[in-house]
Amino acid sequence: MADTSYSTQTRETAEVLDDLRVSPAAHLSQDMARATAGGGNAVALRELAFRPQIGLRAIPGSASGQALENALGLALPRRVGEVTGDGAGLHALWLGPDEFLAVDVSRAQQPGETLVAEAALEGLPGQAVELSANRTILELSGAKAREVLEKSIRADIHPRVFGVGTAIVTQMGPVPIILHHFADHEYRIYPRASFADFAVRWLLDGMAEFVSAEFVSAETAAGAESSG
Repeated sequence: MADTSYSTQTRETAEVLDDLRVSPAAHLSQDMARATAGGGNAVALRELAFRPQIGLRAIPGSASGQALENALGLALPRRVGEVTGDGAGLHALWLGPDEFLAVDVSRAQQPGETLVAEAALEGLPGQAVELSANRTILELSGAKAREVLEKSIRADIHPRVFGVGTAIVTQMGPVPIILHHFADHEYRIYPRASFADFAVRWLLDGMAEFVSAEFVSAETAAGAESSG
């Protein structure tokens, strides 16, 4: 997603609004931090809030597809599960033959994210839609991350079929998600914002067996003291 130019007033307004924004899983940030601290190298969970996400509709290889690729500086995926681009920055996830999600995990969303892509599609069939508020991104990592997911993911996510650089649309328990295996022992989970609370609690429950007993005991004691 190329940077777009907008007025100083718009930029200042965006900065003010950023201070007022609350991410879908913000109220569970301390729970995630505690579980991560207790998980050691086994498992960790955090939210990547307000990352830019653009829904793209175009057929790869068509004039529309080429226009989007030129505008974004990013090739569109050509097959099921393919992810193109930089997994640590701007990349595109395959959702369907003519449907993709462009994501940049390296920065926060800014006003006008879709302007360049929209301009590129002028007079052509296709879409570029701002979806940054549609889903949040949960990042699950650690040696036991796959085991946590395998408790409830309705797909085979063994590395032999779901290797690094693969993304699929699936379900985690009852929640529809996009799942991206972006690095060794590291996954990104995209639930819709309205399911963020459920998804985080579901993952925390799955992580519980890998959180150290000493940590759990310390947390329980601390909770008892604060309530006493």
